[in-house]
Amino acid sequence: MPAARRIGRIASLSVLAVVLVAWGVGLARFAATIPAMVEDAETPTEAIVVLTGGSERFTTGLRLLAQHKAERMFVSGVHPDVDVGRLLAVAGQPSADLADRIETGHAALDTAGNAAETAAWMQRRGYRSLRLVTSHYHMPRSLAEFRRALPDVKVIPHPVFSAGIAKTAWWQRPGTIALVVSEYNKYLLSSLAARADIPALAVAEGGT
Repeated sequence: MPAARRIGRIASLSVLAVVLVAWGVGLARFAATIPAMVEDAETPTEAIVVLTGGSERFTTGLRLLAQHKAERMFVSGVHPDVDVGRLLAVAGQPSADLADRIETGHAALDTAGNAAETAAWMQRRGYRSLRLVTSHYHMPRSLAEFRRALPDVKVIPHPVFSAGIAKTAWWQRPGTIALVVSEYNKYLLSSLAARADIPALAVAEGGT
């Protein structure tokens, strides 16, 4: 192999090694920000915001709403064919009293869209504080998106923990490893999109 080609190959491998090390360090730092518990379950807010993606998220939001932790609950990213009544029926909570305090958004296609959709709803309502309900592994990216979209709104994270997904020692479970790695890569893409000022896939102008 010619010397120039050998040097070029070594340089390429060195760059790749640096990138992999940086990615690994970033992954470790990201994983350290994934909550292992609900740190603040008591502070009241004006709104509870639930991001779709698992039944435990919605039932957690319902419980908080029933405990009067907020005036209203907004569920972002709901399928266009699903209304509040259907959500309550699936959750086994056919409560008309709670239904009157729940609104849904149907435009968000991703987490950035959730944040944009919620920002529009919060502005219409005139709210300045919210409790964000989503899965614990999804919380770091969700918080980043929400704080970008709602810089003047107080956001209290309320992570939801699902059975089968490790809260701690995530590296000991292959399934959780894949989940954390996937979420970290999405977080990186989200951060790059924010720096490039790429808009969310969906920005809601309305909600029901």
